Amino acid sequence: MPADAEAPPPVLGGRDLAILLFALVATAIGQSLVFAVLAPLGREVNLSELQITSIIAVSALVFALGSPRWGRFSDRTGRKPVIITGLVGYTIGTVLFTSVFWAGLAGLLGGVALYAVALVARCGQSMIMSATTPACTAYAADHTTPAARTRAMARLGTANSIGMILGPAMGGAFAALGLLAPLYFAGALTAAAALVVWRLLPKIPADERHSHRRARLRFTDPRVRLYIFTAVALFTGFSAIQQTLGFLLQDALGLDSIGTAQYTGAAMMISAIFAFVIQVTVMQHLQLAPGTFMRLGLLATLAGAGCIGSADGFLLIGAGMGCLGAGLGLTMPAVTAGASIAVGPEEQGGAAGLVGACPAIGFVSGPIIGGALYQVAPALAPLFSAAVFFLSLVVLVLADR
Repeated sequence: MPADAEAPPPVLGGRDLAILLFALVATAIGQSLVFAVLAPLGREVNLSELQITSIIAVSALVFALGSPRWGRFSDRTGRKPVIITGLVGYTIGTVLFTSVFWAGLAGLLGGVALYAVALVARCGQSMIMSATTPACTAYAADHTTPAARTRAMARLGTANSIGMILGPAMGGAFAALGLLAPLYFAGALTAAAALVVWRLLPKIPADERHSHRRARLRFTDPRVRLYIFTAVALFTGFSAIQQTLGFLLQDALGLDSIGTAQYTGAAMMISAIFAFVIQVTVMQHLQLAPGTFMRLGLLATLAGAGCIGSADGFLLIGAGMGCLGAGLGLTMPAVTAGASIAVGPEEQGGAAGLVGACPAIGFVSGPIIGGALYQVAPALAPLFSAAVFFLSLVVLVLADR
């Protein structure tokens, strides 16, 4: 083993961790705002359910292709420039994507042309913004020991949860000014995060110590493939529910577009609160193997899908979203830590990139399948998710034997 691989990693300082968390929170807020307003916004410009969910699905595929490449690129060039690139790309992409819908609401663009331009804008945004998460994760991995990795990744996971909590709350407030206002706010927030990272995050030698290596970690690598499979399955099921949630709430409760955005945001906020609580309590204090956390998480998501599939009002939908959030809070930090521990120091960016691509891969098929099933019967989308969670749990149990 090379000498630099044996050296203990420098400790991640409190200020540096806070900067990484801010970058991830800003990104998560932007994502949650898009998810909360896209369903009612798409209906306002006469896009079909399948068109709306396909925008998320196709752009997620682009994200999934970009994330591993950005992770490997950060192994060579350092983490900080890649983090900034992702945040700036998110800002510009958000402004362009939102402006497309402004043109649709103003009657300047419509039909297939509106759909095509929105799809291209979202895909361009996704390609660049996929740089932020793997670079932040790899930066944290560079500065933590394997023993502390799960707790560190849980702390990074709280950033996503905080963003998913704040995003819907902000979205509901800004939606009173119009459905586009939350999206423009998201662009301004990521611009501020880019400025903070550029000015305050140190680019220290540990950020570049493996830059000369060109490790190419693959999804099929036996060291990480079980973690990858679990994360992809988790987000396939989760996205099928999340991307049809707005339709379910609007149709079940008879809401208008603004009310739909607000109720969708509230349901997503419940999920994020549960994820946050799990990550700051259970994940920080229980010393369990990553596989154990993953199995517990899948059980929670299975319960959540069951609640939503049988829901006839907001109470059961909220309970189901809480279970889904708890499952995400248990599973994803364990997946990230397990994959990071399984590979060498020179492959941290590659591992972070692969794990960072998993949610996007799940969002490729999940929204399309969920959207198509919803048009047949609303309960079919969560039932599909329940089947995915159950099969994933079976695979994990069998893999441990």
